[in-house]
Formats: sequence, structure tokens, C-alpha cells
Amino acid sequence: MSDKLKQIINKQGEQQGESLNQSDDIVQLVGFVIGEEEYAIPILSSQEIIKPFSWTRVPQVPKYVMGVFNLRGAVIPLIDLRLKFGISDKKHSDETRFIVMKDGDDVAGFVIDRLTMAIRIKKTDIGPAPDTIHGDDTMIDGVGKQEDKIITILKVNKLLERDF
Repeated sequence: MSDKLKQIINKQGEQQGESLNQSDDIVQLVGFVIGEEEYAIPILSSQEIIKPFSWTRVPQVPKYVMGVFNLRGAVIPLIDLRLKFGISDKKHSDETRFIVMKDGDDVAGFVIDRLTMAIRIKKTDIGPAPDTIHGDDTMIDGVGKQEDKIITILKVNKLLERDF
């Protein structure tokens, strides 16, 4: 093997090693909008994203629990994140989606106003939850900074906690 070919192979190996190391420093998220704000959750916590379909109302639950729906034989609660976050109710549009989130055995569907995109943020560009929020009870995991916007990263385990 020629020296030139060895150099090329070694350089490719180094670049692949660098990209592997860099991927360890990247957090992959699913972005979505509720009201005027953009939020995100870890991509692995997202089971699926679907267009809205019919659900069944359930009596004596908090106002933000819209009801339950059947997803391939599993009955899953449906939660309106606008109402859970204290934002006024809004009629569903063509952009409205249900995002099914999971954390271990806990699964629920959440109504979001609009899906944005898959987001990749460097861990160094994610800050802690704002100082105004104290304790482990917060739903905010951190705040991601991208060029011209800030994305609130949510804790899926807190979103899935049952208080009904």
C-alpha cells in the first residue's frame, strides 16, 4: 500500500473518530410549538407523532385532560399542553398534532399546536432551568440556545406524572 493511500485512510479514520466524539456532545430533540413558544423533548422519548383523530372524553378529570384514545389496542390519556401550561384553549388546525411520549411504562398523548423539526443542540448550548424555577417539581429540564431562538427542553417524566 502506498504512503499516500495510508495517509488518506488514516485521515478518514481520524475524521470518523472526531465525528463520533462530537456526536457524544450533541443532544437530539423533537421540537414543537405551543402558543408562541417552542419546546422540545429528547427524541428517544417520542414514540410517535400523529394527526389528530377522535378520542373519548372522561368525566371528573382536570380540564387539560381531554380524554383517552385507542392507539393499536392501548388506551392512552390525551392531554392538551396549552391548557396544562395555562394558555387559552384553541381550536385544532391543520398543523395540530398528537405527540405520544413515553418514559418506561408511562405513555400519554399530548396535543401540540405545531411540530417544528428534529433539533440537534450541543450540550454546551443547553443551560439549566431559569432561576425563577426551584426544585425537582419543574417540568423544565433546560434551555437550549440556537442562533436566534431559545428552546425550552421539557422533562418527559414530569409531563407523564399522573395528577388525575
